[in-house]
Amino acid sequence: MAPQLLSSRTFKSLFDSVDTFLFDCDGVIWKGETLIDGVSQTIDLIRSKGKNVVFVTNNSVKSRRQYAEKFRSLGLSSVTQDEIFSSSFAAAMYLKFNNFPKDKKVYVIGGEGVLEELQIAGFTGLGGPEDGEKKAQWKSNCLFEHDKSVICVGLDPNINYYKLQYGTLCVRENPGCLFIATNRDAVGHMTDLQEWPGAGCMVAAMCGSTEREPIVVGKPSSFMMDFLLQKFGTDSSRMCMVGDRLDTDILFGQNAGCKTLLVLTGVTSESDLLEKGNKIEPDYYTRTVSDITKLMDSPSK
Repeated sequence: MAPQLLSSRTFKSLFDSVDTFLFDCDGVIWKGETLIDGVSQTIDLIRSKGKNVVFVTNNSVKSRRQYAEKFRSLGLSSVTQDEIFSSSFAAAMYLKFNNFPKDKKVYVIGGEGVLEELQIAGFTGLGGPEDGEKKAQWKSNCLFEHDKSVICVGLDPNINYYKLQYGTLCVRENPGCLFIATNRDAVGHMTDLQEWPGAGCMVAAMCGSTEREPIVVGKPSSFMMDFLLQKFGTDSSRMCMVGDRLDTDILFGQNAGCKTLLVLTGVTSESDLLEKGNKIEPDYYTRTVSDITKLMDSPSK
């Protein structure tokens, strides 16, 4: 069935059929450090109608605590840390739920968010921003030292050859080493004016050098959804995933049996959505999140 443009009639049907709205962040709630117009009022309105609101982001640069601070800085003070599910948190939870030994270390190609979530979960993280200035030297009789670590790869604006060598050695020289990716997003709205390379390009570099595929814990992986369903004790059919990416947000919702709503403020344009070759189609689409506010009190047609 072709995606339906959200209208007052289709919105009422959608709104009445769900208890929880899952929102992506980059390109949906904000672009970089700029809040998208009307988002704050829309979130407050949804809450006032008795619905749950949850934020599910693949961006691993920040921890849940840091994201809560960002929400507050943008005027969304009602958002709590318990309502935020980031891929940095998912990476730490994956290790915890799979009883990864606490005495082993995790090498991070990524930001402070992953390191902080690992620490909270009781794990020791290495690398991250601290290794951003280090350089790998090609010298005769020089051995590159590394811990026998799990490797976790996420969005890393300071990625370099040193980190790639460290991660490559972890995987290639340690049989059974876990290779975890927070997500494989190709690009993201790291600023308000344009897209930037996403974690997918860092993950691809590691795939190339290790000749291994990672365990992906962020969207569209089912791991994060399983965690959400357990926390909220609700059926996925009573959830609506709202996002700007077809291959992560919308696919994530579809795989779990959620309703799906695509907004056009981020990565996906209307022409992308309606292109003949596109095989991932949301239930509904609309221009921006704030359209929900406009449609809430409109008479059904």
